[in-house]
Amino acid sequence: MDYPALERAARRHAAAELIRHAESELDRIVSGRAALRAIRHPLGFVCLPVLRDGDDGVCVHLFGTPDAEPDRSVPQVHCHSWDLTSTVLYGRLDNRRVDVRDDPGEPTHRVFEVLSDPSGVDELRPTQRLVRLRPGARQSSARGQSYTLPAGEFHTSVVPDGRPTATLVLGRTLPGRVDLSLGPPSAPGHRMVRRTCDATQTARLARAALRRIHEPEP
Repeated sequence: MDYPALERAARRHAAAELIRHAESELDRIVSGRAALRAIRHPLGFVCLPVLRDGDDGVCVHLFGTPDAEPDRSVPQVHCHSWDLTSTVLYGRLDNRRVDVRDDPGEPTHRVFEVLSDPSGVDELRPTQRLVRLRPGARQSSARGQSYTLPAGEFHTSVVPDGRPTATLVLGRTLPGRVDLSLGPPSAPGHRMVRRTCDATQTARLARAALRRIHEPEP
């Protein structure tokens, strides 16, 4: 997979080209030509990491599967250390931006750093930063539509009707940035685990995603 080519396609809003790339990668997983394993994320989606190349990465994210129910103990409002461009392959996804203001006097949340280990364990460390939240803009994206989220922008992603949804995600990590999430002001640090699927489960998920890409939207 060619990250610069995908990035150029995203800038042109060439949805058909991006969807074809996603189909090709899913087919490689189903056929066994790609040895990657799906990862169940505590935020409630399955990640298929199809490319890791330095600071650049490409994933297919699957929402609304029984394999990845969200962990309700995990803070849902977060921001990435990487710029994100995402194209919806099928279904619909809402991104709800959140305005975060420092407020040590009457905070609603504390900021946590998320430190990810290659073993699949994420450590959430509380910082001294106390903040107050206000709802921001809401963006809804359907099949073939793309959206961007810059590094450092707090948000939460929601499948509005519970239907299965998939996105092709391009990410470029920025130097000096850290993944962050929000939790209660008095919450302690804790760990969460990203569970890895086996080869059979991964192929089944990829096969189901391919089938849904080819189905007409209801």
